[in-house]
Amino acid sequence: MASDLGKDTGNRRTGEHPADCDVTVQLSDCGRAEAEAVFGALDEVFAGCEDVVPHPTAGREPTVWMATFDSSAHSGEPSAAPRLGSPVEALLTGDHHAVEVVEKALGRLFDVRSTQHVPGEHEAECRLLLASR
Repeated sequence: MASDLGKDTGNRRTGEHPADCDVTVQLSDCGRAEAEAVFGALDEVFAGCEDVVPHPTAGREPTVWMATFDSSAHSGEPSAAPRLGSPVEALLTGDHHAVEVVEKALGRLFDVRSTQHVPGEHEAECRLLLASR
């Protein structure tokens, strides 16, 4: 079961930016609190994202949390360092440069314990293990 939190609603999805700026961030092996911490921090860094914080649901938690961020919409830095209760696996996919921008932002927010980069012809994939600083 997966939760798609990167909805195509709001101002940022009106064609005002090139699609190659979008980075999909998938979080796995974590609960709602960790997903909220990671997506909330990224939402402060990249303006214009709506509905990226997981909404409460009844029943089982998703096994993968997903949101899409516009790497060109940099708005600042989070007001505080986010805390994670346990390490979180993150998978970033998108244009090479856009993935690099989001990866660097995550590196400023969290302790990145491991990385794996898989370059493609048009897209890159980056796997990170995030932990609190």
